[in-house]
Parts: sequence; structure tokens; C-alpha cells
Amino acid sequence: MKTLSLPGILLFAAACFFSCTTKDSDDQVAQNRPNVIFILADDLGYGDLGFLGQQYIETPNIDRLAKEGMFFTRHYSGSPVCAPSRSTLLTGLHTGHTPIRGNSEVQPEGQLPLTDSLQTLSKIFQQAGYATGAFGKWGLGMNQTTGEPVNQGFDDFYGYLCQRYAHRYYPAYLWENGQKVDLPGNDWTQKTTYAPDLIQAKTLEFIEENKANPFFLFMPIVMPHAELAAPDDELFVKYKEKFGEEKPHVAPQGGDYGPDMRISAYQSEAHPHAAFAAMVERTDRFVGEVVAKLEALGLAENTLIVFTSDNGAHREGGADPDFFDSNGPFRGYKRDLYEGGIHVPMIVKWPSKVKAGSSSDHVSAFWDWLPTFGEILGEEKVAGIDGVSLLPSLLGEQSQTRHEYLYWEFHELGGRQAVLQGNWKLVKYQVKDSTKTTLELFDLASDPGEQQDLAAQNPEKTKELAALLEQSHFPNPVFSLFDQ
Repeated sequence: MKTLSLPGILLFAAACFFSCTTKDSDDQVAQNRPNVIFILADDLGYGDLGFLGQQYIETPNIDRLAKEGMFFTRHYSGSPVCAPSRSTLLTGLHTGHTPIRGNSEVQPEGQLPLTDSLQTLSKIFQQAGYATGAFGKWGLGMNQTTGEPVNQGFDDFYGYLCQRYAHRYYPAYLWENGQKVDLPGNDWTQKTTYAPDLIQAKTLEFIEENKANPFFLFMPIVMPHAELAAPDDELFVKYKEKFGEEKPHVAPQGGDYGPDMRISAYQSEAHPHAAFAAMVERTDRFVGEVVAKLEALGLAENTLIVFTSDNGAHREGGADPDFFDSNGPFRGYKRDLYEGGIHVPMIVKWPSKVKAGSSSDHVSAFWDWLPTFGEILGEEKVAGIDGVSLLPSLLGEQSQTRHEYLYWEFHELGGRQAVLQGNWKLVKYQVKDSTKTTLELFDLASDPGEQQDLAAQNPEKTKELAALLEQSHFPNPVFSLFDQ
């Protein structure tokens, strides 16, 4: 991860202005506008859910969402890692255009901030008169920067501002609306208070407090991102009994809590399979608690719920995606631009609007959510974005606009790019060093696991898609993709 100086941040902010158009919201939000809850799991693989074939972990609440809503079979995250994936979601811009394209660090805490000149998904809700709240992991700017949640359209925030600190499930503190909140019994050496449980309590409070108002709730849940850590409760006990004795994960120096702990590292875990499974089911439990709260308050019928993951399954801290078959039929993991890194589960439940038990094979991505919610709210379209509204697909209409192609870029591991056009997908690795660059072409219709490279047999299609890679990348003063 890069560390940026303040001058570098200021240079970046000055260079990353994107124009947009909005309209002034009405004095009162129309009564038929739904509450919206966007649930974003962290590093949850396509195959980690029961309804998609998971054999070891129970996810009854998410499975119920799929049964009562629409499942998108070809939905893609914004990036194979955290911060840029969230940036594409909020800005409606893919990683060739969105300002945050990597997990660049700012010291002593935080990541590169979003600029406040951008129109964001959350600002659209706020401008439309919605109460807005974010609870979980942010990673797009610290307090007193342009990127902090209050400057990006959120009235309330509670959780981790810094995604590096979110590696720790027993942190000394969390952030609430720009203020540090110390956690009882936690001091980076002692582990008493499990942060996700506190964040979930604040999430449910937000729903309760805004039951009489239209609200937008963003839930970037931390789990099941490493470190592997679960309270020693009935969920953990259940999976310890299921898996029995395990090979422990032993953290390198600085991984364990104590005077020599490095916050960015991951702790040891004696039962890594049980811990991971308990974290996934805890995520599922949180989803169930939110749905139950809506039902208890009489809000369920007028609430649109989205559930998805920010990228594919991870392998850090003792996680074992191969054991769990976390990425299902897909090749690759987190940080890959193969399907396993970016093809994510996505469910939408919207009673009386979205047909229960339905599915859509429309090809979509995170940058589609800004225009989707804008259309639902009746707001003017934002200029210059990459997304298209998914509302026709949600309503089962035939008028859905389709992407000419989807594009991704990733700035670590030598630089990576990918483009998807219909069923054709081109993957380019080692883009920073032209002597090592590889181009692979796949036909996802016949080869969803991306096992057969067809570039040599299809030189014209390879050339065509390679041109799309080039034209989709807009130079960025901080995230350099190519050799200088």
C-alpha cells in the first residue's frame, strides 16, 4: 500500500474533479419512495452462501432474501479490493475513472480521501430528503478530510474510518461522527469487546430512530475479512464441533495482540475454519436482525434491500477458500481480475416491486447503483458516469439498457486490467512491465471458470478488446497503472 503525504493528497484532490448535475429535492419526499438498505459484506466469496452451494456454513437469512427477492447471476464488484470497490459504488465510475483506485494509506491512520466535489450515491439520497447512515468499514477518508462520511452524504457514521484498523476485531476504539469512541476492555493487548456487535447495535438503532422518515442505510459489514476472529459463543462452538481439531494459523511477529502488535497484521487462530464459518454466519445473523427489525416496525413492505460483497474471497490470516469452495465455479481470489476476484453474489428484495424468487442474467456492476437509486428517487441523471440504471431489470421490464462493456483495473501485483463484452472477457496482467505482459481471452458462456485461453485463436477479438482496455483508462496522478 502506498503512503501519501499531505501535498500528494492535495494534488490528487485538485486533479480529481468530475462535473455532475443534480436537481434540488422537493421539500418533502414522496410517500412511495422506499427506504433503502445496502448491505456490503467484506471479502465474502460467491460460494460462501448456502443457496449458492455452500456445504459447511449456514446462511438461512441471506438464503431467505434470495428466495423473497431477485438474484443477479452476473453482477460484478467495482474492484478486487476494498477501497476502490467502494469508490466505484459511491461515484458511479469504474476504476478507470473513479478517483480511488487502490488501498493507498495515509498516516497515521486512514486511506486516501474521496474529494468532496464529487456527486455520490449517498449525497443523492441526502439531497432527496432521506436520513442517511453508514455503519461498518469506511476506508475512503479520515475525519477532518474531504472523504469523511459527513462530507460524502452521510448524517451518521459509526465504525472504522480506516480499513487497516478494520483488520482488528477488538480495536481500542471506533469512530462515531468524527469522534473517537473507546471500547470497554480493549487496549490493543486485551480483547473484551467485539466491534462488529457494537456496530450492529448502532445499525439497528438507526432504523429505530428513523422509522417515521425515509432512510438510506449503508451497511459495509467488516466480516468475513481477515483477521479471523469470532467471539467464543454458540456459533463458534457449533463450528468447532463440526470441524474438530484443526491445524492452527500461527501469526508472524506482530500479528497477535500485545505490546508488539502491528495493527495491520492478523492474529493467530487455533480454529481457522471454525472462526471463518462463524464470521460468515454472524454476517447472516446480522442480515436477519435487520429484516426482523423492519418487520417489527412495519417497514418491510416499503424497504428495498440489497445484499452483495465487495470482492472475492481472501486467503489472509489463515482463511482457506479452497476448503470452503468459497469462489464456487470461478477462478481466482481477492486481488484477481479473473471471475473469482470480482464476480459477486447480489440479491435485491423489494416487496411488491421485485418478483420473489426471480433471477436476472443482466450483466451489471457496482457503478450501476448510483443511477439506479437516482431513477428510483426521481432525481436528475448525473452526468459523465459509467453506470446505467438497473431499475428496468428490477421491475422485470424489457427496456433495460445494456453495457457495451465493463472495465476494471488494479494497481498492485504488477498492474492488471480486464474488460468484459458480452461473454468475451480479456484479462491483462503485468501491465506495468511490457516485457512481462500477458493477454488472455475467455468465452464465459462455455468456460465460466476461465480455463481455456482463446487469444491465439481469436486475434481480432483480442485486438478489439485490448483497444477497449486502453480507451477506458483515464490517467490518475496518484494511481499510475503503466510504466513511467
